[in-house]
Amino acid sequence: MRLIRVDSGPSGVAVNPTGSRVYVANYTASTVSVIDTGADTVIRSPITFGFLPFGVAVTPDESRVYVTNTASNTVSVIDTSINAVVDSPIPVGLVPAGVAVNPAGSRVYVANRNSNTVSVIDTASNGVVGTIPVGASPVGVAVNRAGSHVYVANTFPESLQGESVSVIDTAADRVVATIPVGLGPYTVAVNPAGSHVYVTHRVSTTVSVIDTATNGVVATIPVGPGPYTAAVNPAGSHVYVTHYDPDPVYGYYKVSVIDTASNLVVASIPVGDAPIGVAVAPDARRVYVANSASSSVSVIDT
Repeated sequence: MRLIRVDSGPSGVAVNPTGSRVYVANYTASTVSVIDTGADTVIRSPITFGFLPFGVAVTPDESRVYVTNTASNTVSVIDTSINAVVDSPIPVGLVPAGVAVNPAGSRVYVANRNSNTVSVIDTASNGVVGTIPVGASPVGVAVNRAGSHVYVANTFPESLQGESVSVIDTAADRVVATIPVGLGPYTVAVNPAGSHVYVTHRVSTTVSVIDTATNGVVATIPVGPGPYTAAVNPAGSHVYVTHYDPDPVYGYYKVSVIDTASNLVVASIPVGDAPIGVAVAPDARRVYVANSASSSVSVIDT
């Protein structure tokens, strides 16, 4: 495993579709680092942003990167040909966190934590074309490969429903299902087949598995304290989960590896301090982990 130094407080991390670049949102530094995956080095001076960037997503054609700015309630857009911010920041809801781009590259979905909404951005105009009410305190957001549904993790209890995942139908831009899950759901990840969604729970220290055909939880996987974010590999065979809290037995910060066939944790990988974001390379040979407290990115050889 290699360790790449970045700016302070890295949070979100995303790999472009060809696997040549990794984009890291550095929360406390209010910058974005660009990593060349061939050399595993930062290739550009950090790109300066709005206040406290958190989530990051790359368009399918790799031309743009969208970054949420939690303290300025905006989304910034990077032109990857020049590695610079272009256009004006896009106003969204309060405390935007998770961000995801649909497979067509035409829409960006932003979870607004303090507005209890998801903003829909049209990438042609870089303007908000829809605002969708969801559950309480949405953080994580993911789009299935068909682009037909968006899954949103609502961190706080929603009246008597408890913590939940909202399912948005993208054709109508409205919630069509609300799925009860474990305590403190934080992020969501959809497998490539679109058949299952994986939800991390920071409070119940588990990962829920949702069957998208029934919109019900079909498995609950114990993973240990502080599960934060999750990413599924391109084959759909493994899920990588970061843990913001250290393992109480071994004392190190880790990434858990879940085998999706058995829904069991099959490996525990030590990484840097307080890992948050995680992303898998398109060829599945590398996993990139943003370590918020050690200002680094761990590179895992799968």
